Amino acid sequence: MKRRQFVKNSVLAAGVFATPAFAQTTAAAETTAEKPFKLNYAPHDGMFKNLGGADILDQIRFMADQGFRSFEDNGMGGRTPEMQEKIGKLLDEKKMQMGVFVAHKIYWDKPNLANGNADLRKEFLDNIRNAVEVAKRCNATWMTVVPGYVDLHLAPEYQTAHVVEALRRAAEILEPHNLVMVLEPLNFRDHPGQFLTGIPQTYLICKAVNSKSCKILYDLYHIQIQHGNLIPNIDLAWDETAYFQIGDNPGRKEPTTGEINYKNVFKHIHGKGYTGVLGMEHGNFSTGAEGEKALIKAYREVDGF
Repeated sequence: MKRRQFVKNSVLAAGVFATPAFAQTTAAAETTAEKPFKLNYAPHDGMFKNLGGADILDQIRFMADQGFRSFEDNGMGGRTPEMQEKIGKLLDEKKMQMGVFVAHKIYWDKPNLANGNADLRKEFLDNIRNAVEVAKRCNATWMTVVPGYVDLHLAPEYQTAHVVEALRRAAEILEPHNLVMVLEPLNFRDHPGQFLTGIPQTYLICKAVNSKSCKILYDLYHIQIQHGNLIPNIDLAWDETAYFQIGDNPGRKEPTTGEINYKNVFKHIHGKGYTGVLGMEHGNFSTGAEGEKALIKAYREVDGF
């Protein structure tokens, strides 16, 4: 039996789609299982380890079978070059996009880019050069950049100038390869002390860098905590936004498990013509295979608008 048919049969037997809407016929369930989502959601490694298997390549195959059209992997840079190439080849075979990976060492508890230190800036730019090679192997376009911790000894304006200068130099490295670093503002609760904390601030920095290779990663979970106002901020920052990530609040789990009206948010993004990736950077609300089935069901629900 071919693997694709085996996965479909196994999932259906396990009751992934055992809801009234999908339980009428096997054919209806199979059609739903293979139907691509309207929006381009990107699961990550480990999200379907029970239904897809422990091997990351098998998980990607499972994601494709369920209608997901992208995959993201924060830890891609730490994988062997051989595995990076295998993932890129498989994504190409499955007609899936590679989403973001983390481009550099992130400083969680001390300043690096904000303080203007020449050695730390060099380290960052060397990381960006290495990320170019990673992107080539796995067919990526976007990479996550987090400018790091604040410098409490410097005024915010000086810190901003240092960050902008570092990002301009990084953009010079990325532009010839048509690669994009996406800046991710982080919330005060989970990541206290980070320099980049909000969409307006990130928008200002992207305008100052003024490069096609420096855009915003709009993580809806972080922004809901940081200042809310999700849809208006999407509109205000639209021309500098290249990537979205998902997570409900509280808990940072799949849509429908928290307070964010993801059906309306996704409808708005879809209505604006967005065809890019929406990274599923969250955990599973429930554990095991049942939790993975529930996650798929939740995405089908909010994707229906």
